[in-house]
Amino acid sequence: MEFKGLLLFVSALCLTALTSPQDSCGQRPLVGPPGVSRIVGGQEAPEGAWPWQVSIQIRSRHHCGGTILNSLWVLSATHCFYKYLWIGRSHFRVVAGLNVLSAPGDHAQIRSISNVKMHKDYDNVTSDSDVALVLVSSPFSFADHVQPICAPHNVTHELILNFSHCFICGWGSSYFNGRPMNRLQEAEVELIDRRMCNLVTWYGGLVTENMICAGLESGAADACQGDSGGPLQCYSEDEERFYVVGVTSFGEECGLPHRPGVYTRTSRFAGWLKTSQTASASAVHRLNTGLISGLLGAALMLLIQFVITKYHC
Repeated sequence: MEFKGLLLFVSALCLTALTSPQDSCGQRPLVGPPGVSRIVGGQEAPEGAWPWQVSIQIRSRHHCGGTILNSLWVLSATHCFYKYLWIGRSHFRVVAGLNVLSAPGDHAQIRSISNVKMHKDYDNVTSDSDVALVLVSSPFSFADHVQPICAPHNVTHELILNFSHCFICGWGSSYFNGRPMNRLQEAEVELIDRRMCNLVTWYGGLVTENMICAGLESGAADACQGDSGGPLQCYSEDEERFYVVGVTSFGEECGLPHRPGVYTRTSRFAGWLKTSQTASASAVHRLNTGLISGLLGAALMLLIQFVITKYHC
């Protein structure tokens, strides 16, 4: 009877390791869907409002934002790493489930960085292809405060998602050259047509097809220093979930009229992201295989002890 119970226990552990479901992307368990009120200029984000937002830190100090795509990969901007990797990956870390920088709390999950994939077409002058993927050292455990966001499959998919509300968030400063904010901030923004954003009185043709503008024409809501790499996220009424539409890239100062934030358009890099996510799935499979091997090894030791105790006493 004891042996049968042991086998059932080991089987349950192995089955759990193989079939543990990944939570649905773009869901906010602690916060409902966006309402009809507009946030102008930003405000403190409620606890757990953006469970895919992470803080990428150097020597435990906030450096850039990032967005959880799945349990192993975080989306960010290449310019966050382009001039900084000489410091060494060991000095970087990713913190998820965070609201207050100075007080991570019980929900925070801290991971070191195993690898950074900067897009090969990144242009340091024009900021084109300003997208990067960060591989964390061990998988995130998805819970109410830590969730992955959805990503558009391609440009066509992005266009049919029927976005109703778009938001930016981060710990960036509230004014140009200011200090980072201690509490996570959020602001609702509008997507701005690229033709308008490229007008002579706006960005004068600097916005490429790989970019998207978002903010308010008045400049009242905008990203700033420290928000780089973080998400421009939009809510799909049809899907009832959030998608990462952009990665915070650049802007002229912060909050200026006709100078909205410019974001890397994620739908333009869907193929690149998919390839990397497939690689992460293989890594998770290898990790699960190792876990199961360990469980089976432990079960074998228990079985040997069981036989010795039962028949040699």
